[in-house]
Amino acid sequence: MTELTRLTEEEIRAFCVAEGFPAFRGGQIFSWIHRGCDFDEMTNLPEAMREALKARAIAQPVSILTSVQSRIDDTVKVLFGLKDGNCVEGVIMRYHHGITLCISTQVGCRMGCAFCASTLDGCIRSLTAGEMLGEILSVNRFLGEKEHVHNVVLMGSGEPLDNYEEVTRFFRLLREKNGICMSLRNVSLSTCGLVPQMRRLAEEDLPVTLCVSLHAPNDTVRMRTMPIAKRYSMEEVLAACHYYVEKTGRRVIFEYALIGGVNASEKDAHELAGRLRGLQCHVNLIPLNTVKERHLEGVSEKQVQAFLRVLESHHVSATRRREMGDDIAGACGQLRRSVMSPKENESTETV
Repeated sequence: MTELTRLTEEEIRAFCVAEGFPAFRGGQIFSWIHRGCDFDEMTNLPEAMREALKARAIAQPVSILTSVQSRIDDTVKVLFGLKDGNCVEGVIMRYHHGITLCISTQVGCRMGCAFCASTLDGCIRSLTAGEMLGEILSVNRFLGEKEHVHNVVLMGSGEPLDNYEEVTRFFRLLREKNGICMSLRNVSLSTCGLVPQMRRLAEEDLPVTLCVSLHAPNDTVRMRTMPIAKRYSMEEVLAACHYYVEKTGRRVIFEYALIGGVNASEKDAHELAGRLRGLQCHVNLIPLNTVKERHLEGVSEKQVQAFLRVLESHHVSATRRREMGDDIAGACGQLRRSVMSPKENESTETV
């Protein structure tokens, strides 16, 4: 079965010709698909063609199984169902500048970061570019005609750069002029620091915002919570960040989860600031939610502000991340785990 959301408009035209249909039908199909429609809704196609397409292709590979609305803010957590029975999560966040959707790139994750709920069950499989696009299409349909997704962040379950080919194809699909037609400057990709792929992405002419999960001021601390630190040193990660800035002209965002007794002291803040000196970047401080499975503790607001003041004293751009969806298990991995394993205790994650 051909997953049509994974194809460009020209590729769908070619698919139609190969299946014995006129090429112009491909343009019609492409338009319907990017409106979130399935074959039965493609009313300008002959009924016989629609029936034939059902047997040969998939129009919408993703559906919304359930959603949970926050009582605190306008955040909505959604559980996406995939055709093979797997499910992943997304978060709809409303800001003054528009709606941001956090999407997943893999079912689970194999990176093993200690503060992350998504990695507890490992990685089942990677999503296709069409499934990633399908997350957006299904949410646009969910939102209705008056709203749509303006910004996309690849910060749900999975390591995007561990699914490099499909993620970069997804970026190119976002730019299709008769599709969503989203500027890649409205897209952010979060990575734990896969150095070769970071450097490769810098060469792609895909100007997304690179967000790096740093979470430590040095390698010794980083290795306590992030297994990837044993493969790539912080020096290598930061060198790749410098290269990304040089090639794209875009600043790098560092995600830093403050973990009590691990990386949240003022000494840690001074060391972090020293390492980031001279790099065009911004630090996003994230107070950790307690992770029972990993025996990691959160921090007080006083500790957050003290860490922030140290960075600012070194002229490092930094902010405390706004917390959204706390009452609906807003962190990635929680809703899926509660549905797939309802008897397990819910865990939490920072990003």
